[in-house]
Parts: sequence; C-alpha cells; structure tokens
Amino acid sequence: MTYHPKSDFLNELSSRGFIADCTNLQELDERMVKGVVTGYIGFDLTATSLHIGNLVQIMLLRWLQKTGHRPITLMGGGTTKVGDPSGKDEMRKILSVDQINANAEGIRKVFSRYISYGDGPLDSPLVNNAEWLDQLKYIDFLRDIGRHFTINRLLAFESVKSRLDREQALSFIEFNYMLLQSYDYLELHRRYDCRLQMGGSDQWGNIVSGADLIRRVDGEDAYGLTTPLVTRADGKKMGKSAEGAVWLNEDMMSSYQFWQWWRNVADADVGKFLKLFTELPVDECDRLGALQGAEINEAKARLAGEVTTLLHGADAAAAAEATAREVFEKGGVGDDLPTLTLSASDLGDGISIVQLIVKSGLAGSGKEAKRLIAENGARLDDQPLTNAGLMIDAGALSSPIKLSAGKKRHALVQLA
Repeated sequence: MTYHPKSDFLNELSSRGFIADCTNLQELDERMVKGVVTGYIGFDLTATSLHIGNLVQIMLLRWLQKTGHRPITLMGGGTTKVGDPSGKDEMRKILSVDQINANAEGIRKVFSRYISYGDGPLDSPLVNNAEWLDQLKYIDFLRDIGRHFTINRLLAFESVKSRLDREQALSFIEFNYMLLQSYDYLELHRRYDCRLQMGGSDQWGNIVSGADLIRRVDGEDAYGLTTPLVTRADGKKMGKSAEGAVWLNEDMMSSYQFWQWWRNVADADVGKFLKLFTELPVDECDRLGALQGAEINEAKARLAGEVTTLLHGADAAAAAEATAREVFEKGGVGDDLPTLTLSASDLGDGISIVQLIVKSGLAGSGKEAKRLIAENGARLDDQPLTNAGLMIDAGALSSPIKLSAGKKRHALVQLA
C-alpha cells in the first residue's frame, strides 16, 4: 500500500493487515479525519452461532468504534431468506423464518462482547434488514432499484461467474441477492447516514454495487472496504478445524476448547493472528510472533488468552489457561475440560470405548475412533488405549475418566 492513512481507524487497519481493497482509500481517510463516519457489516443468519471466520469482521466493527466512529451490526434476517452466492459452490439451503429468527437470537449475544450498544453518538444500533426487505413490493423494487443494475454487470461478478463457469446451479433467488445487499446499503445510508460498508474480499462486488447505487439514487458519496481472506499457515480457511467449525457461542464450544484452539495454532500464524484478533500494540505482536523454540509457546498462550478474554471474559480465559497447564504440564485432569455426563440409561450394561470417544467429541465417527486407537493416538487416564473392543461399565465410572486424542485434545466422562 503506497498511501499511508492519517485517520486512526485506517492507520490501525493498515498496520494490522486488515485492508485488501477500498473504493477510494484517500477520500475515505480524509472524511474520517474530519468527523464521525458510520459504517456497517452484514451478517447472514445461517447458523445459531458465528465462528472464528467471522472474527475479522467483528474486530473491524470494534476498531471502528474504538477510534471514534459509529459501527452498525446488520443482522441479515431478510437476506438470509435468499442466500448469498458469494464463495459458494452450490445453492444454499433455504431456512425457515423460525430458524432464521432462532439463529438471530443465538448470535446476538456475541456482538455485545465486542461492541457497545445503546443510544450514544458512537453506540451501535443492532439492525435487522428484515425491517425493510420484508416490506418490499417486488414490482416497485424492480422499477426503483433493479433498473440501476444490468444483467451484463451481474454476470461479471466473480460469485456468479465462477458458478456458471463450473456449470453449477445458481437459482434466481440467489441472483437477486446482490440487488438486496445494495439496497441494504442505501437504506442504512438514508436511516443512519451510513457511508461505509465493510466485508470480506468475496463481498467486493456486492459492496461496490451498493456504493454505486447510493451515488446513482441519492447523489451522495459512499465507500467500500474489504479484508483479505485469512488463511492459516496450512492453507486452510479460518473458522474450520479438523473437528469442524470453531464456534463463538459458549454452548457450542466451551471457553476451554476455544482457548485451546488458539494455543495450538502454527508458529508461523502467531504474529499475524495477534495483529488481527487482539488489541496488543503492533510492535508487541511482531515481537511475540518472532519468538522461537519454547518461547513461541508462551506467545501462543498470550494469543489464546487475549482472544478468549475478548469473547468470554478474563475469568474464563484464566480458567482455561489454568486447566491447560494442569493437563499438559502436570499430567492432571484440570477443572475446565469438556465433560460428557452419562445417565444410567445411557450407560446401560456398558458402553464401548469407541462410542465414548465419539460422544465426547474426540472423533467424528466410530471408524475415526477405531483408527485413532489403532494408530496409538488414544489414551485412557493418560495410559495408552489399545483395545477398541473395551467396554466401560458403572464400576469404571465410579470416578470420572479422562480420554485423550493425541497430545492436545482431552475430555472427561462421568456418570450423572
């Protein structure tokens, strides 16, 4: 980047690696130096929890507020009924309205950990685009908004082009998504004087279209900013792990499991992740990321603690670290391990160790659990587990047992 931003917000983003593209970086920067800018990010309600792949966008909103501007968290109650084709290889499953509303309630609690809501000048309004999209009259919408979009331009968007090039289905309802997201930006501009839409790099076409719509319809300036796709050192997208998504809601992933995921990142990712997902000074992020040998493990613990504190609070982060040190350094059980509690009816006359490994979340299937045992990757109370046919009865569970998959994943099993 040749231009060096002067505003606190864009300077912070630039130094931390948040910026992929911007419609007019210098002009946006000058506007942010002069006064408060309102910006938004939309979140589709496709699951009951967001995952760590969404954290970059949440941190953008947090930095926007911390540097003296106003963030808007837009819940996609309306657009989720359509489905965003961006970055998708196939048509999204259509969710019921009840499921969308339930998902909204599930993810709402995460935002309040990062962003201040209320009626103050910099407080964020929590907005749901169902407020206006559900009220749209389709013919009026096509006349007033659709006339500003050409089929030629829509077909040129990468999200559409890639699907068509692969001869994969793109439904007409998905094709409308770009118009609806652009209309969201126009509506937020009119309601809140919103001048900035942010999102991942896969949203560039949608964001540019929204800014262009505001200029065409209202004759006002509007801007778009995207973040780069964040990948891990192994090339995988953020948000996924071998065991599935890394969720932000406590009821879908415990604070200990969340802390442990960050503690186990690759050495090469530490510096980058510290810049993106914590508020430590950039110089300190660089210093920690450059550590070698055993010292990098302390940097990883610092990363895990900082990220977990933002989401779950300092007490949860401290408890997770204490459990980890008990488990890994002292060979103990720890107080905060994920726990599977079985009822007497669950146990019956006995339950196989393979079933317990699956039920405790240490393996995704019985086949995977058996392979774990065959490859000497499973342990029972810190002793090698070699018998895949082992049955566990009430006597064996007179006190909790500890199951381990490899050196880093553990769970307790106990009777209710």
